[in-house]
Amino acid sequence: MTMPLVEAEWLRERLGSRGLKVVEVDYDPASAYNIGHIPGALLIDWKKDLNKYPERDIVGPEEFEDLMSRLGVEPGDHVVLYGDYNNWFAAFAYWVMKIYGHDKVSLLNGGRSRWIRLGYPMTRDPPEVERTSYRVNRIDLTLRAYFLDVLKRLRDPGVALVDVRSPDEYHGRITAPPEYPNEAAQRGGHIPGAVNIPWASTVDEEGRFKPLEELRRIYESAGVTPDKEVIVYCRIGERAAHTFFVLKELLGYPRVRVYDGSWSEWGNMVGAPIER
Repeated sequence: MTMPLVEAEWLRERLGSRGLKVVEVDYDPASAYNIGHIPGALLIDWKKDLNKYPERDIVGPEEFEDLMSRLGVEPGDHVVLYGDYNNWFAAFAYWVMKIYGHDKVSLLNGGRSRWIRLGYPMTRDPPEVERTSYRVNRIDLTLRAYFLDVLKRLRDPGVALVDVRSPDEYHGRITAPPEYPNEAAQRGGHIPGAVNIPWASTVDEEGRFKPLEELRRIYESAGVTPDKEVIVYCRIGERAAHTFFVLKELLGYPRVRVYDGSWSEWGNMVGAPIER
């Protein structure tokens, strides 16, 4: 069984192994991958490779197949994902891969920052890739929630709705983190009934995940328990995917969905109820 989380030390010992693909997922490759990456690492540009255009959506199965084929990935390969300066966008890629049935996928604990902090080698050279003919064998949309799914379940005691943004976003003081573009939500606040458990509460100062017992306490003390269906959201879905990883893969919650429309959709939807 593939480990959902791997350490930098584990990965360094296995770099170049047959059937292992290392992938950096960047919001802005010019500020990360292009100035240095793990030797042999492939690149997923989050904006270009995981988002469909012109409509707003994740890539469909055909686009996902093309991406994986272009990266030289086979269905049986073990893919290790890591993020630029945190693991938000890598976790989003992890979630997309799970939707499209690629089970042999892991997240690198601490991401790019951890690798650099340990003084491990970096390179600017992109790897040579032999294109494959990747095919999606199954699609699991139970991992995704849409606007109407959330609206219909408001105040449902069997559902835990988790807002993983900062407290300032949750209370409507701001609509986006200052370091990222504002997706122009017309209203600030949070979805009624949502509890605020910021994604950052799950990692230490190095960006590594906290011990499992501490993670379990964080969620259960807020009423987010394994017996409930959990829907997580943020602003555009990337931080929510990070929390999805914690709940689903580290803590083993059986029913976790990402509402990737998140606040940039809810805060613009006419008639959508809002609390502050």
